[in-house]
Amino acid sequence: MVEPPYSLSYAPIGVIHSPLRGPAGAPIQSVSGRSVSGTVEVFPPYARGLRGLAGFSHLILIYHFHLADKSSLTVIPFLDNKEHGIFSTRAPVRPNPIGTSIVRLRGVRGRRLYVQDLDVLDGTPLLDIKPYVPRFDSRRAQRIGWYAKRIGKLNQTRADNRFTREDRS
Repeated sequence: MVEPPYSLSYAPIGVIHSPLRGPAGAPIQSVSGRSVSGTVEVFPPYARGLRGLAGFSHLILIYHFHLADKSSLTVIPFLDNKEHGIFSTRAPVRPNPIGTSIVRLRGVRGRRLYVQDLDVLDGTPLLDIKPYVPRFDSRRAQRIGWYAKRIGKLNQTRADNRFTREDRS
């Protein structure tokens, strides 16, 4: 494998607080986490960056999968029983364990964002926040790959521990 001539590092800008203490039983996508509410705590040096955010109904949270085990290029995802390449899934054991979720913004108070439709585990390090703008972010997809046969199972499918360190001991 050819390594890039540089390395990257990111520092969290905050932490996500949720009632989801571990992966087992958690929604596997934010669209199926409609009843899950939580807060996003933004660290003091980044508080000024929240100006204007209250005017949006939805946010894109970008975060680090802190409980993900080492990366794997193939996985059996939650919605299927067949192996797929990691880049054709949303599994957390990625070469760069970065996740995204679209959540509903219920309010902003100081450095705290009150959110709903959450699929993120408690204590997850927050890397970035972006406003969700349908004109920018929504596309009509013609193909959704292997998900087409499994998407009907989304709302009743919940995570298990298959991708976490705790399950590998």
